[in-house]
Formats: sequence, C-alpha cells, structure tokens
Amino acid sequence: MIRKPLLAACLIGALALTTACSDSDSGGGESTLTYLTFETPSLTSTFWNDSIASAQQQAPGVKINRITSPNTDRDAYAKQLQASGQFPDLLQSITPANFVGAGLLQPYDQTWVNANFLLPEGNALKGKVYIPPTNSQVIPQVFYNKELFTKAGVQPPKTWAEFLTVCDKLKAAGINPIELGGGDPFAAGMPLVGIISADVLGKNPNWLQERYAGKVKFTDDNVVTAVNKYRTLVGNGYFDKGALGVKYADSITRFTGGKSAMYPMGSWFLGSVPKETADNFGVFPWPTDDGSLVIPFTVGGSMAISAKSRDIPGATKFAQAWSLDPKNLKALIEGDGAFPMLKDKTLDDYGVTVTQVFEDSYKYVTDQNTKVSSISWATNDDALPPGVNNDFYAASQALFTSSDVKGELAKLDKAWDTATK
Repeated sequence: MIRKPLLAACLIGALALTTACSDSDSGGGESTLTYLTFETPSLTSTFWNDSIASAQQQAPGVKINRITSPNTDRDAYAKQLQASGQFPDLLQSITPANFVGAGLLQPYDQTWVNANFLLPEGNALKGKVYIPPTNSQVIPQVFYNKELFTKAGVQPPKTWAEFLTVCDKLKAAGINPIELGGGDPFAAGMPLVGIISADVLGKNPNWLQERYAGKVKFTDDNVVTAVNKYRTLVGNGYFDKGALGVKYADSITRFTGGKSAMYPMGSWFLGSVPKETADNFGVFPWPTDDGSLVIPFTVGGSMAISAKSRDIPGATKFAQAWSLDPKNLKALIEGDGAFPMLKDKTLDDYGVTVTQVFEDSYKYVTDQNTKVSSISWATNDDALPPGVNNDFYAASQALFTSSDVKGELAKLDKAWDTATK
C-alpha cells in the first residue's frame, strides 16, 4: 500500500480519539495499541475494522484502538502526534524515511521478511525493513479512454514525439488531452514524476543516490531538459486551463466520465475504474524519447511499528498477522489497485475479480523490464529526504503557471541540501 490520497476526516474528532488512546496500556494481560489508518472510498471504516478483528485473532492479548488520519498527509499527522507525545504504536502506509532518523520505528525480523515476500529488500532502508513489502505500484501509468482515442483517430503512443502528436489530435478533435487534479499537490506532481522517472532515472537508475552524494543536481541540464517537457504540455494547452483548481477526487470523476482522454496516475486508480465501463479504459507507460520501456516502480507495504511502543512483541505479532492475511490483500487488489508481492501466490489465490486494464497494468510488474524508483514515491533508500516530497509537489504546481524551470529546480536543490545537513 503506497502513500496514496486519503479522504479528509474530522480533525477534532481524530485528535480527541488519539488523546484517549495513543498510549499503549497493559492491564489484565491485554495490551492496548493505537493504530493509525486512513480511509478512502475503497478502504472504508468497515474494511479497517474487519481487518483488525481478523488480525487480532492471530495476536491474542492485543487490543487495537484505531485512529484515522484527518488529511492527505499522514506523515505530517504522525509527526503532529509524535510532537504531542502521542506517536501511534502502529502506522499504516507511512514513509519510513521520514521517521527512521529519529529512531521512531522498529525494524522487522529479516528472516520473516525473506520467508514471505517476493522482493524482501524492496523497501529496505540501509538494509533494514520497516514496512513489510506486501504490494507494489506503478507510479504513474497513463490511463486512457479508448472511445475518445478512437474518436480522435489515435493509438497509445510509445515515444514522446508520438505522445505530443496524440495530444495535438485529441485537442483538434475538441477533447481535453490530459486530466490533472492540480488542486491536490501529489496529483499535480504526476506528470513530473513520470517525466523525471522515465527520462532521468531511466537513463541513470542511481541518480537519486548520486544526488545524496552531491554528484548531481536538479539544476543539471538533463533534468532541466526533462522538466521542460512538462512546460511544453502546459504551453500547448494539453491540460484544462483550470487544472490547478481541480481536486483529486474530481479528477477521477472527470476522467471516468469522459471529460479527458488521458490520466497520469498511480496504479491505485485501478480501484476507481467503473466496472460497468472498465473495457473502455486502457493503459500505457509514460513515453520516453526513444520508445524504450521504463517503469516507475515502488514497493509499498502495510504497517510500521513504533520503536517507542510499550509492547513491541504484541505490535509485531499483530502487524505480521495483518500483513499476511489474504483477505486484506484481496481488498487492496480489488479496491486499491495494489499488485500483491507475497511469495508462492498468484492472483487466483486471492479470489479476486479484476478488470482487463488491471491485468494489463500488472504485466508491467511481472514482466522483465527496466524498473526504476518512482521519484518522490520510493519507500527505500531512494526516498527523498524528509520534507522534500512536499517541495517536489509544490514545484509541480508552480510550474503549471511559471516558465522558470531552472528557478524551481534550484529551490528543490536548496530544500534537499537543507534537509540532508
């Protein structure tokens, strides 16, 4: 489960709940643990409550008090709780790199990780795993409306030049080429994630590690050239003019409702594809200059364990049970577009019903191809420094209206250097 958009909840209610139950209490042989979760239209309160009840059966003596992130940035909410002395015992789908440096997370036993997951090191930080690598995502893919493509007489492009031609023909046919939920920073960043992952990391998969080493910068010519592609898309009018005012949830409705022909988004969008019209949607990777296949790939996971918990053994027992429960993976596959990464299992083993576009997307994970870290979404050593994700998304929004590409990238370099001092 990747850091994906969350629905807003009541902040006051959430804070009241955390105040009541954020500490782990022991009494009568039972340990009470707080568990930070989130809710979406697919991952509802019922899902979380049922999954907790199931895992608790395999972790006797553990009681779970669930709390819900009130906004789209659960890392920030976890930090808010930590600052007030209420850091949860268990945290769902956070970014470990934002907490490990402060000694807040407990690593999982590597033997258990190796025994259960296809890519045991997929989200490891300096050789330690803080969230079980239960699933993966491609961020972004480009989803497209087959009917609108047919209307404009175009096919899914493989190269950047073909992509621009497709956009031109769609626009000429009176069709908005690309949907963008620019009102939410993470969604505004999807084109830049695709461009930089494909053009920069696709040519140098070690680029992020070299950035940590100070050998490369965002203001280098190759990055500037790549990001100028985004300005081309904006300047040519391939996004709706009001895209910065479109919220993520509305961008889904607009795209599935036929308002735009293409939608760059993480593969969790698969959970939002309407079943009754699913055959009308296809998918292709973000196009590169030469047509080579580059897949921005991220290994996600379930829950992190607080190193400050009063019952680390109990928290670990619950987290391991939850992470290996096929019913939880079934819900994530069908409702959250997650690609399962448990050993010795196929999709059929989860009893799922998926669309053809899901199967087409999943092939990018299972096939042999060039996979690179999805910039700003990695949960392993390629994760951006704490806080820089937000700067990346802010730059994405700024570049929708500003042509100062190098200036915005210089801000990213400064934010990076400040965060890593």
